[in-house]
Amino acid sequence: MTETIRIGGLELEFLHSKEDTAGSVDVFKMTVQPNARMPVPHYHESWDETVYGLSGTLNFRVDGQDVPVGPGQTVFIQRGVVHGFSNETQAPAACLSILTPGVLGPAYFREMAVLLAETPPDPARMKETMLRYGLVPVAPKA
Repeated sequence: MTETIRIGGLELEFLHSKEDTAGSVDVFKMTVQPNARMPVPHYHESWDETVYGLSGTLNFRVDGQDVPVGPGQTVFIQRGVVHGFSNETQAPAACLSILTPGVLGPAYFREMAVLLAETPPDPARMKETMLRYGLVPVAPKA
């Protein structure tokens, strides 16, 4: 069963999650609107992420290097490696994200959607939520 979660200019369509794969994998389609606000740079403590471009172009910043991901292109983000992403184009961009093992699930994104809907969002609560789910935020370098 799929589930769609919207967080501002970000839409996630969960195709498989840790709940229906016995923790093997999380798979979701991610659509990012142009110039949408994206998560802060971070790393994952317990899983690797593979991204496959479907449409448009997303810019991933992985370990300090810019990696454009367009249709048919991929990027592998090993656990512990700082990364972030953005859509700096004038068109929506979509990719397939595969997290192995599946330890995140859609619950994290549901919680972040609620926190980001608050005015103003509480950065301390967002950081606490990230850490509780194994995402470690990293302050951008000046």
